[in-house]
Amino acid sequence: MSKVQGGMKCVKYLLFAFNFIFWLSGLLVLAVGLWLRFDPNTVELLTGDAAPDTFFVAVYILLGAGGLMMVVGFFGCFGAIRESQCLLASFFACLLIIFGAEITAGVFGFLNKEQIAEEIQKFYSDSIADNNNINGTAIAIIYHQTLNCCGGSSLEKNQDLCPSSSDDTLDCHTAIKNFFDEKLLIIGYIGIGIAGVMIIGMIFSMVLCCAIRNSREVI
Repeated sequence: MSKVQGGMKCVKYLLFAFNFIFWLSGLLVLAVGLWLRFDPNTVELLTGDAAPDTFFVAVYILLGAGGLMMVVGFFGCFGAIRESQCLLASFFACLLIIFGAEITAGVFGFLNKEQIAEEIQKFYSDSIADNNNINGTAIAIIYHQTLNCCGGSSLEKNQDLCPSSSDDTLDCHTAIKNFFDEKLLIIGYIGIGIAGVMIIGMIFSMVLCCAIRNSREVI
């Protein structure tokens, strides 16, 4: 028999619905992480022995967070249906930890967002520094074709680097910054949405947990 009645039963099913949405959010984070990891443009730009790995490290963290969210969402659904104080309290604690980790990662990412672009800009500049380096030339061509850019800066554009470029073609330093700013913006919007969902889940889980405890005291 259900331990909660009336309005708390509504909270119970709202929490179940929330956890299902949270599970789907985890699936979305996982999907975005896989897209960023295997996006052909991103992979091409970061291919090479000396390519910086900061961006992919962030992507792997995103993949781990998505998988963890799916696991927590599953146990949250189970705890709501079973009306288990232990599972609901554990669910609240997991949400609080994930929320704290997300805030920390968000602040860290915001403070260091320029580093990713700068490392990739340096990688590109190194690749075009030696015209006799076949591997470097191949990497530069990939950047030119993928980002439709030319040269490390507006002063470095020349027909040897990209003979098919026009006068209005962006320099590659600017193109690289724009490309990765767009990727990080997508991650930021998703993070803000998920943080809001987690706050609602923590409120619901505590309300339901307290209602279960009170119903046991009455019995």
